[in-house]
Amino acid sequence: MQLEIRPDPAEVGRARRWARSRLAGSGIGDDESLAETLILLVSELVTNAVVHTGCPAVLRLSLPRAAAESATVRLEVADRSERAPVPRCVDGDETGGRGLALVDGLADRWGWSPEGAGKRIWCEVDRCGQFRETATAYGGGASVSSAASVSSASSASSAYEGRAFEAV
Repeated sequence: MQLEIRPDPAEVGRARRWARSRLAGSGIGDDESLAETLILLVSELVTNAVVHTGCPAVLRLSLPRAAAESATVRLEVADRSERAPVPRCVDGDETGGRGLALVDGLADRWGWSPEGAGKRIWCEVDRCGQFRETATAYGGGASVSSAASVSSASSASSAYEGRAFEAV
């Protein structure tokens, strides 16, 4: 399933509504923590595409055929920008810049790869992993794998290219 996204901030709300309806159609109810986690991830990835690229994008949602307890849900946003996603460190007063940190904290795995004249950013959430407390996910329950860690912000974009990140 996919949804084409225009480079307009209003598209973020449309993407959330679209994803929520697809989740409900697959048996993942609004009242499940999995649904709320996935909707927040959709919101962050689509917002990043709209705000940071100014290009159209495509949101893809891969849902399990049955609502199995061990199923994995995958979200992807492909855009036409070649700029790598760069996780930022922001102080407490800034109003933005936390999107990839949220993705890192909420998804079981995430990463990105170049694709044609653009890139694809993806994340996965394992349905069986939803038993963990929400506070753990928000409190830094995920970390970047050591293979992708970098020592300076200037090398961040090249160090993260093509890497996958996994919650540990």
